[in-house]
Amino acid sequence: MGYLQDPRVLFAAERTLLAWNRTSLGLIAFGFILERAGLLVRLLQQNIDESLVTPAFVLGIAFILLGGACALVSSYQFAQVLKTLNEDEIPSGYQTRWGMMVNIMLAILSLALTMLLYSLHF
Repeated sequence: MGYLQDPRVLFAAERTLLAWNRTSLGLIAFGFILERAGLLVRLLQQNIDESLVTPAFVLGIAFILLGGACALVSSYQFAQVLKTLNEDEIPSGYQTRWGMMVNIMLAILSLALTMLLYSLHF
């Protein structure tokens, strides 16, 4: 149960969720750029050793999956915070699950991006 009886508690938790959403998006974008940089190196140097490209691919995929994991964990944490709030802390008619749904979809899309990049690489 919440302790402030104030809707600002919910909004502070939601801002934290959205900050994690931005972090997740940043990690996914960085991973994508890193993975594509390996492809760019391969295209620019036609006689490049394949072992030099693979680390960029693996590291890029790792960042993409890390971003998806951050989105999932932050959604779980927000759900735990929602369980502690009482009706005085949630404005009537306010949809509290929208941010969580966005983060879960982001995690699913990061997994889809990983599978797409993997299928293009091999």
